[in-house]
Amino acid sequence: MRMYDLITKKKHGGELSLSELRYMIGGYVQGEIADYQMAAMLMAIWFQGMTDAETAGLTQVMAASGDQVDLSPIPGLKVDKHSTGGVGDKTTLVVAPIVAACGGKVAKMSGRGLGHTGGTVDKLEAIPGLRTSLSQAEFFRIVKENGLAVVGQSGNLAPADKKLYALRDVTATVDSIPLIASSIMSKKLAAGSDCILLDVKLGSGAFMKTLPDAEKLARTMVNIGEAAGRRTVALITDMDVPLGNAIGNAPEVTEAVDTLRGRGPADLTAECIQLAANMLYLVGKGDIAYCRELSAQAIANGTAFGKLCAMAAAQGGDTAVLYDTGRFVPAAHRFSVTATQNGYITHMNAEQCGIASVVLGAGREMKDSLIDMAAGIRMLKKYGDAVSEGEPIAWLYANEAGKLAEAARVYSAAITIGREPPPARPLIYARIEKEKNNKKPV
Repeated sequence: MRMYDLITKKKHGGELSLSELRYMIGGYVQGEIADYQMAAMLMAIWFQGMTDAETAGLTQVMAASGDQVDLSPIPGLKVDKHSTGGVGDKTTLVVAPIVAACGGKVAKMSGRGLGHTGGTVDKLEAIPGLRTSLSQAEFFRIVKENGLAVVGQSGNLAPADKKLYALRDVTATVDSIPLIASSIMSKKLAAGSDCILLDVKLGSGAFMKTLPDAEKLARTMVNIGEAAGRRTVALITDMDVPLGNAIGNAPEVTEAVDTLRGRGPADLTAECIQLAANMLYLVGKGDIAYCRELSAQAIANGTAFGKLCAMAAAQGGDTAVLYDTGRFVPAAHRFSVTATQNGYITHMNAEQCGIASVVLGAGREMKDSLIDMAAGIRMLKKYGDAVSEGEPIAWLYANEAGKLAEAARVYSAAITIGREPPPARPLIYARIEKEKNNKKPV
C-alpha cells in the first residue's frame, strides 16, 4: 500500500477503505507519511468529500490513534456535550450541574479558548484554587460522588487530530465538513461517554455561517456517533448574537451562577434548559418535555447550583466566590460603549464582540497567551433592543487601561443600529437525531 495511490484514488473521487484509512493515519502519526503527502490528501478530501461510511471510519481510526478513556467504572450512562464554539457560551457551567442534579452523569473533558471563542477550562480556572488537571482516580471519584466533573483534556487523546488540525490550518482545508466532523467526534469517542449531545453553533460568531452547512455538519456528526454505538443528538443553536450578557472568564462564571440561581438572562436560561433536557433524554430520563420540566425544577429548587458548588469544592475551588460572586476580584478599569444614534440594534457581529474581549485580555491570541480572568464585556443592550444616542450599550473591563480604546473601537464596529426593530431570531433552529433529522425542539 502506498500513500501516492491513496491520494490518486481520492483525487478521482474514490472511497477509502477502513484498512486504507488505518494505513494513512497510522503512518502519518508515526512520521512515516510526510506532511506534503497528507496535505495533498486533505486537499483531495476538500474537493471530493467523503461518504458517511468513510467519514465514520476516519473518525474511529483517529480516535484509536491514542488514549481512549474507559468510563465503565462509573456506574450508569455517561453523557457528554460538545459546542462547536461561540461567544459568551458558558453553557457547560450551567448544563452539567443541571444534568447531575437530575441523576445524569457528566464526566467531561473540555478545552481552552483560542481566538474569539472562550474555553470552559479557562472559565473554571477563574474560580480560585480550582484544579482542572486531575488524576483519573480523582476524576472518576468526583463523578461517582457528585455526578459531574469537568477537567482539561489530558494524556494522548486523539493525537492524529492534533497533527491533522495543524496541517489543515496552514493548507486552507479547515472548512471541510468531513474533516471538521471527524476532528470533533474523534475526541468525543476517545473521551468515552455513552451519549453525546452536540451543540452546533450557527451565525456570525460561529464557524458555520449558513443553516444548510450547520445541518450537514450536525447530521454527519450524529451519523458518526450512532455508527460508533453512542446515542447522539445535535441541536443547531444561534450564535449570530453572543449568548447571555457577559463575555470573559470570571464575568461568565458570575452569569452562570446567576442562571443556576434563577436570575440569569432569558436567552441563556432557555438554551441551557433545552441542552440539559436533551442530555437527560439521551440517558433515558424521559421525553424532551418531561426532561425540560426536570431541568427547570433543578434550577428552581437550588439543586443544580448545589452541584456546581460541590464539583468546585471537590476540584479544590474556593466556593466563597460562587455563594457571593462579588468576591471575584474586579478589573481595575472600565469603559462605557455608547449608542451612536437613536434606533434599534439590528445586528451584532458576534465574532467581533469576541475579538473585543480578546483585546481586553479575556482571551488568547496565541496558545501560550496569558488570560486576565477579570477582563471582559457586560452587554447592556443586545439584538432587537431600543437604544438612544449616547446611552451606554456595554461596559468593557480590563486591568490595563491602554486596552480599552481599541476594544471599544472593535466592539462599536460590531454593532449596527437601524431605525426599525429587526425580526426575532430563534435560539434553536433544528434538532437532529437518527432517523428524525431536522425535527424542531418540542
